[in-house]
This record gives sequence, structure tokens and C-alpha cells, in this order.
Amino acid sequence: MDDLVLVPWEQNRQNAPEGLRVEVYSADEGDPGNLDEVTFYVLPYWRSRGPELLERMPKLKVAQTLTAGYEHVLDLLPSGVTLCSGRGLHDSSTAELALALMLSAQRDLPRWAYDQREHRWAPDRDRSLADSRVLILGYGSIGQAIEKRVLACEAEVVRVASRPRPEQDVYGIADLHSLLPTVDIVVLVTPHTPQTEGLMGAPELALLRDDTLVVNVGRGPVLDTAALLAENGRVRAALDVTDPEPLPAEHPLWDAPGVTITPHIAGGAASFYPRARRFVDDQLARWARGEPLANVVREG
Repeated sequence: MDDLVLVPWEQNRQNAPEGLRVEVYSADEGDPGNLDEVTFYVLPYWRSRGPELLERMPKLKVAQTLTAGYEHVLDLLPSGVTLCSGRGLHDSSTAELALALMLSAQRDLPRWAYDQREHRWAPDRDRSLADSRVLILGYGSIGQAIEKRVLACEAEVVRVASRPRPEQDVYGIADLHSLLPTVDIVVLVTPHTPQTEGLMGAPELALLRDDTLVVNVGRGPVLDTAALLAENGRVRAALDVTDPEPLPAEHPLWDAPGVTITPHIAGGAASFYPRARRFVDDQLARWARGEPLANVVREG
């Protein structure tokens, strides 16, 4: 085998099996050379200059993303190319941030941080995550990781996926409207697809009780921004992803009542990088041995 492989990190080049020609491309600089010879391409993590190269690789057989979502490459992926995702790599880091956003919102940490800056001592009662009813919309591997952390905080979990799985006590999307009025927190962790765009819109927000918290660690367009703004603080939100994104400095969402924003940092915690490097090493070993690849989402 004399395939040319592009990887994002030097460790992957050093650990590559014999028989693979491996070059490092992190998208920090210009385009790599030898695109005509690339057969296996690991897209650099969260770089805008990576996906467009797919159309310039005539011998490409496998494209590997390091993100759990892969909708950003589908339109650029040539026919006949196998696509693998980074499913599982972001489970812990995304679940950590989802939990942090829930705890921050429920225990009013932004308020106390502001009071600290103002040297103000003004204790008050606040909400709790314990004994809350938390609906996880998008019960995949990240949703399961969130569930473990929420259960450790003594909250109740309601699982919702695209299709019901009664054997796992998972509801389907068709049940969403009946469930929304019964919960205290909704966590969005779905990918962005035509089916999920605007899934949490004005009708769904209207079904939520006053002061319900919506946490979005999935994709921005799943939550209708205009509908959230129209709630004017009746429904609170903690958002790691927004629509649009990046959020323009003048956008009203920054100052919306009851809204906390982090700049799409859920998946990029320190734990991600060593896990991703090991995953790429394993994928290249599988490729060199002719074994099935992990996380195949589209066969070539």
C-alpha cells in the first residue's frame, strides 16, 4: 500500500503504519501539496479551510472528520468517498459544558460574578439542578454522556430521539409537544439537518413553563433565535451554539434577558485532543490492515 494520507498532527505521522505515506496538514498555512495523490484525508479540526479541499482530491477514498456532526462536508464530498465522523470524541467535553451551563444558570452564577465585580454581598435563594426534570433532545452518545452527569446531580432525565426506542425508555420526536410542558430544562444536542432546523421554535417554546431553561450544545439553527428573543426572558437559555454563528457583535441575543452565551467551545476542551490523536492513529491502523473503519456514516 502506498496511499498518501493527510493528518492534522505530527503524532499521527510518526505513529502511522508502514506502507502509508503520511503528511501533516493542519490548515494553519496554505494548501498542502500532492492533493492529486491523497486517498485518506483527516480534516483539520474546526478549520474553515479544510473541507473545500475534498473536491480537489481525485483519488480520495476516505474522508475523516473530527467533529461529531458532518453536515458541513456532505455537499463537498465526491461520490464514492467513504465518510467517517468523530462520533464519541466530544462526548465528555460537550457533556461537561452542558452540565456547567445548567449549573451556572440554575445557581445564577452570572449574577454572583457580577456582584463580585461590584463588591456587593447580596445572598438570595436560587434554583437547583437536583430534583429538576431534564429533557435531552438528541439521545445519542453525547446525550448519554450528559445523562450520566445529570443523574449524578440527582435530577430526572427524559430521553428523546428521532425515533422512539421503548426498550431504552426513549421517546420519539412525535412525543415532544406532550413532554415539553412537564420539564424544567431542555438540552438540545441534535445535529443540524433539514428535519431538525427550527425544531425548537415558537410553538415549542410556548409549551414550556415560565422560567424553563433551554441549553443548546448541538447546532445553532435547531433553536429558532427569533422565537427565543420573542420570549423576552420568560424562557431562559444557555447557548454554546447560536444562529447566526459567529454571533455578530450587534446581535440582540447578546443582551437578551435570561440568556448566557459561550462561543462554541463545548467540543474543544483539553481532553479532546489526545483522544482525537489516538482515534486517528487507530483509524490509520485499521485502514492499513484492510479492516472496517470506525464511525462510518456514508459508505463510498
